[in-house]
Amino acid sequence: MSKIRIKSQPEIEAMRRSGKAASLLLQRIGEGVAPGVSTYELDQISRQTIKELGGVSSFLGYQLPEHAPYPATICASINEEIIHGIPSKAVILKEGDIIGIDTAIFLGGFHGDNAFTFKVGEISEDAQKLLDVTRESLYASINEAKPGNRLGDVCYAVQECVEAHGFSVARDFVGHGIGRSMHESPQVPNFGEPGKGIRLKPGMVLAIEPMVNAGRYEAAVREDGWTAVTADSSLSAHFEHTVAVLSDGPEILTYNPDLWG
Repeated sequence: MSKIRIKSQPEIEAMRRSGKAASLLLQRIGEGVAPGVSTYELDQISRQTIKELGGVSSFLGYQLPEHAPYPATICASINEEIIHGIPSKAVILKEGDIIGIDTAIFLGGFHGDNAFTFKVGEISEDAQKLLDVTRESLYASINEAKPGNRLGDVCYAVQECVEAHGFSVARDFVGHGIGRSMHESPQVPNFGEPGKGIRLKPGMVLAIEPMVNAGRYEAAVREDGWTAVTADSSLSAHFEHTVAVLSDGPEILTYNPDLWG
């Protein structure tokens, strides 16, 4: 594993700016979510907003081993799709869907990364509970991102919250460190053992992102090589913040009260 990059005060300040831009971007995309809208249209909103903000998409052209470059500026994952859903003119949102939007922007030399699962019109009580628990698990995890705690404390907080409600965490995908690179060390799973792992230090910045399934944790990847879905076709939700570990505790760099309340 590569070395964990500790950010200086000026770098944290720069990440506040990229985080705020990411939060505004996510809000703007979310405002476009409605029945009858295509995920392609949401990506177009994203592209225009990134341009207005003076940044560059962190996702467009992103390359993984043995993958084609990612073709969009957002991941748009509907219902049983966990993450990495590719926007398309053919994918039209309908009443009762849930859609996880993951997006990131590179601005001022640093990335800001965040995700939110939006309701499309009225959704079922079961879907609403999934969204509520996933969001609750994110904040429980963030609360543990303080100096002196272990990475396992952050990871276990998600798992404990999720499993207490009868849901499961997707185990094939993880959060990550973030900074000048989109994905830095350490990996941040959504399960773990409290008191284990690296000790958190001021200046670490983590993208914490619970991915929670209503059913079992197993996943499969579709033929496009990107879209991850629940193996049992159960619903999945995804929320994410970029979080700085500071001497006095965690700071959410992507917090936006107009989106998160």
